[in-house]
Amino acid sequence: MHHDNNKINFYEGKNMNDYENNALKEMFIWQDKMKKEPSFSSDMAKGLQNKMNNLIPGKVQDIINASIENMAKLVLTGSEYTSNPPLTNSSLYDRENSARKSIDFYRKAATVSGAGTGASGFLVGLADFPILLSLKVKFLYEMASIYGFDVSNYKERLYILYVFQLAFSSDKRRLEIYKQISNWDNYVRDLPTDIDSFDWRTFQQEYRDYIDLAKMLQLVPGIGMAVGAYANYKLMNKLYDTALNAYRLRIFRKSL
Repeated sequence: MHHDNNKINFYEGKNMNDYENNALKEMFIWQDKMKKEPSFSSDMAKGLQNKMNNLIPGKVQDIINASIENMAKLVLTGSEYTSNPPLTNSSLYDRENSARKSIDFYRKAATVSGAGTGASGFLVGLADFPILLSLKVKFLYEMASIYGFDVSNYKERLYILYVFQLAFSSDKRRLEIYKQISNWDNYVRDLPTDIDSFDWRTFQQEYRDYIDLAKMLQLVPGIGMAVGAYANYKLMNKLYDTALNAYRLRIFRKSL
């Protein structure tokens, strides 16, 4: 039987329980979404987003860019962010039960942060950018450990940044990143270990473009509180769905 190289029935010939079967099917549906070619409407939306970005003050863009670069450097150097030891000898069900508890905690924290800063006006609202970045990264560190990957390893921290990009990039960039993580072990082997070789500019631009519209509404007096809480809730959900399936991909590949 012919299989798509990126959609292997990893457990063919092996016994799978109902939970693993269902997780595998969900992952295949996710893979199809990740491999979908950018549409004309997504190109139009990107153009509109670029016009919106031109209206954002330069000082605001500088703060956002600096926050993103600082976060990425902290991840790559292994400083500041900490995590539990990788979870070993655990079933997929138990891992994902832990993952659900983790996202519940971080989603609530992000929602509270969005509501609090959104209610406080422009300058305090801007402070939510680095707060939300930090919550997202801490959540991804936990997800890596839950699925049995050791974040003391530079390549695992790099994977975290690629999962982050996969969640918050344009359709075109999403396609590129998915191709890289779907063949991660081979792809990462050829990557330089110098943190300065990481493509900061693209990373900053894609993340800023993805979240700007919702987050800038958060800074508008009167509606900021509701928009901030909702935006952060949705952004954390998007990250959870992406991380869940990106780590399932690694787990199922390891099982071959």
